[in-house]
Amino acid sequence: MRNEFHDTLDGLVVDLADMCGRAAAMMTSATAALLSADVYRADALGADLADLRAIGIAVHDRAYHLLARQAPVARDLRTVVAALHIGADADRMGGLASHVARVATRRHPVPAVPGEVVDLFTEMGSTAVQLAAAAGAAVRSGDAAQAERVCAGDQLINDLHQQMFARLAGPHWRHGPMVAADVALLGRFYERFADHAVEIARRVYFQATGRHLGVQPAQSI
Repeated sequence: MRNEFHDTLDGLVVDLADMCGRAAAMMTSATAALLSADVYRADALGADLADLRAIGIAVHDRAYHLLARQAPVARDLRTVVAALHIGADADRMGGLASHVARVATRRHPVPAVPGEVVDLFTEMGSTAVQLAAAAGAAVRSGDAAQAERVCAGDQLINDLHQQMFARLAGPHWRHGPMVAADVALLGRFYERFADHAVEIARRVYFQATGRHLGVQPAQSI
């Protein structure tokens, strides 16, 4: 019975890491669609989100089954409870990538991101994807040190977000308030995506150590 329990637990970890990887791939596609006004690539994310959510529902059901039938304790309990939250965070990351793609579709055939901020969104997209992939690796390994590095990397995207607002408010912005509103909203989507990746890493850290992770100084990821 305990072997079956741990096999199920291992399966949850594999699926959660897969969800993080899928969310990263979705944000890669969403950013490409956004920057190139590729409506076909943006539309394809609907099916990707449905697949991600199907895995999340299966994770949720198995985790609750383990809680109800196996009564796990200590680290095993932390792992099962973390699985519920990590699945929800990864699902929201996929939803945020879908939101980015939706903005790209709404503005088609005109790019939603003006040239003045393309560099920032290219870097925000790359950083968000790296954080998601690193969070997935931390889930797979259960490594507290790796989880810490993901949390430290969050400051990178926060800095880019601040730079975006500085450009929107600067004297060289000539695209009007409607485009500025879309750009600000897109920036928020990337920031929230990164926040969920960091929250996943925090849960991995707690699962591994039984301690909550404090705020860390920024480092490269």
